[in-house]
Amino acid sequence: MTTTLRHADRIATSRGARRIRNVVASVLIGLGTLVVLVPLFLIFWYLLSRGLGAIDLDFFTRSPAPPGEAGGGLLNAIVGTFMLLIIASLIGVTIGIGGGIFLAEFPRHRLVPLVRLVSDVLSGIPAIVLGLVAYGLIVVTTRQFSAWAGGVALGLLMIPIVVRTTEEVLKLVPTSVREAGLSLGLPQWRVTLSIVLPAATSGIVTGVMLAVARVAGEAAPLLFTALGNNLLNLDPSKPVSALPLSIYVFATSAYPEQQRLAIAGALVLILIIFVASLVARVATRRR
Repeated sequence: MTTTLRHADRIATSRGARRIRNVVASVLIGLGTLVVLVPLFLIFWYLLSRGLGAIDLDFFTRSPAPPGEAGGGLLNAIVGTFMLLIIASLIGVTIGIGGGIFLAEFPRHRLVPLVRLVSDVLSGIPAIVLGLVAYGLIVVTTRQFSAWAGGVALGLLMIPIVVRTTEEVLKLVPTSVREAGLSLGLPQWRVTLSIVLPAATSGIVTGVMLAVARVAGEAAPLLFTALGNNLLNLDPSKPVSALPLSIYVFATSAYPEQQRLAIAGALVLILIIFVASLVARVATRRR
């Protein structure tokens, strides 16, 4: 009887200790979350309070006014941002998803270590260095700053993110799903394209949007490639502006009007990324 009571006391003590550890861990996780989120909310609130009043119709329909003059907007930067993101997505998403599929579906191929090494190296290279790479490959060759060069620099930044997320998401698809397709006599490429990829669409889209959000705010690579343009330009073979470039230049300007445009541009850039991510998630969820 005494042994049984002692055993019950030890169990109760162990449960109490586990509960205390769980509470402590939960509190620490909550504090860590607050440490990360509070600065983000403060920054967003600052941009919202200072930039919302600076957004008007001219902001979306006009290019920047000459320094020192009132009015103007960032139409050239908004159009240039979308142009650069489209070019970067064509490169980064295509190569990234292809590389992720290769790593996840053909893990025994002899080229897998090389592809993984290249992906890991790209993920560790600073953005400004990739901008210099695009400068050497395109700007020096064509002797022209252009949206193509900026898109290539941003696309190189996207590749490792898309590769890693695609690989991890595809690994989450149960092996039984692949075996079911193969048992029906389908070739492996058909199983991958028709069964595995649709099952992992939501995760892949999330990874793509993370990559887009990662490169959408990059200004350093664009200094050597897209260069910037105060006028609206739709030709990708010529210099273009972008929201990160305009924010970088106008935020350090001595003119209040350009500082106003910088704050409004930062707010619009955040909203563009948020809306794009929301639309992509809703679309994949419905599917």
